[in-house]
Amino acid sequence: MAAEKQTSEPQKLSKYEKARIIGSRALQISMGAPFLVKLEKEGLEKIRYNPIEIAKLELEANVIPISVVREVPKKK
Repeated sequence: MAAEKQTSEPQKLSKYEKARIIGSRALQISMGAPFLVKLEKEGLEKIRYNPIEIAKLELEANVIPISVVREVPKKK
């Protein structure tokens, strides 16, 4: 029997999950994916067009279409 998946409320991400999501999204951005947040030219120049910083801004805005699925442990 498979463990149930938790989907009822927004999750607080661990630092490892954040790092994985930011890294994955930064790779997508560096490969030419469009930005999911509106950034002006001055803002991009301020962060030096860094894909990791752009991915962090997207994560803070909660617009990254990546989800984390955690399994709930079975009760004994």
